[in-house]
Amino acid sequence: MHWLREVLLVAGAATAAVLLTALEAPVPIDVPLLVGFSAGVSLPLLVRRVLPLTAAVTSAVIALAGMAQLHRWEGMLVTMALFCAAVYHRPRRPGLVLSVSSCWVLGTLAVMGGEGVPEPTSIVIMSIAPVATGYALRLHQDRADQTLRLQRAEAERVLAEERTWLARNVHDSVGHHLTAIRLQAAAARRTRGDTSATRALETISDLSLSALTEVRDLLRTLSEHPAALQPGTADLERLAGQLTSADRTITMSRSGTEGVLPPAVDHTAYRVVQEALTNVVRHSTATKVTVHLRQNDRGLRIEVLDNGAPAQAAQAEGQGIRGMRERVRLLDGTLSAGPAETGGWRVRADLPREGNAW
Repeated sequence: MHWLREVLLVAGAATAAVLLTALEAPVPIDVPLLVGFSAGVSLPLLVRRVLPLTAAVTSAVIALAGMAQLHRWEGMLVTMALFCAAVYHRPRRPGLVLSVSSCWVLGTLAVMGGEGVPEPTSIVIMSIAPVATGYALRLHQDRADQTLRLQRAEAERVLAEERTWLARNVHDSVGHHLTAIRLQAAAARRTRGDTSATRALETISDLSLSALTEVRDLLRTLSEHPAALQPGTADLERLAGQLTSADRTITMSRSGTEGVLPPAVDHTAYRVVQEALTNVVRHSTATKVTVHLRQNDRGLRIEVLDNGAPAQAAQAEGQGIRGMRERVRLLDGTLSAGPAETGGWRVRADLPREGNAW
């Protein structure tokens, strides 16, 4: 229905020119001539988008002819609107449009021959106002388009962060529990028939339930606050117990001041320790692992140290380590992972309490 809208626009402009002229004319007017010129000056509106300057010049020529025949005629308002449209659709050439508009105004004054000549201020306004209005509308539209692009980019960024957050949490929570289940199943196979196997199978059942619960909680938090229902440092002893086995001992220790950590720091600390321990189970031959948390007024320092072979541990830097670095970076913290001076592999993270660097 685009063509119908354009036809109605032309008809409306021509009708407005006829009515305004008829209402203001002090003497009888040649109506057919008035209608013809009004329609002619309005027809270029049909091509104002594809040939904006051509449409404005065509309308200006018809307007000059109409002024020569009718003397008092409001069709020039349509021409001014077309000069406005010319600048709007060709914003890089406002000077050219202004020059053509000024020439048209001077031509109109010459045609009028001094009869009813407007004041100099009105002449300047007739030349500049259409061009300035069109240019201002173009700038406004460009700013609106830029704002829309920024909003779309921001929406895409938020969506990407949510996907990253989901992937990281699935990897950290479900991946940890599946690793622990594999560890306990292997222990059950080696100790089949005694009480150790029974305990291992019971642990497998508990871990399976924990994994299912965390998946449900994770899906529920997609429609809630991301920090809700998330484990923290208070759950680290339970985490160490789940990954402790007959050939691997994990010990926890804490030092420094006591106090409630911000939820984001508390949850990130848990995930860092969880990923570090999971990497030990997956990739290291370590038999002893120590986890130490030191808290002070500035924040929390985490250190996970094992006695495994550094060469094997170094191969573990994959999505898990990258996930830890990203979590710590979001809190303006630092993380290092590499061979320890005393042997083995060390993961150290410093999490500032309020975003202050250590």
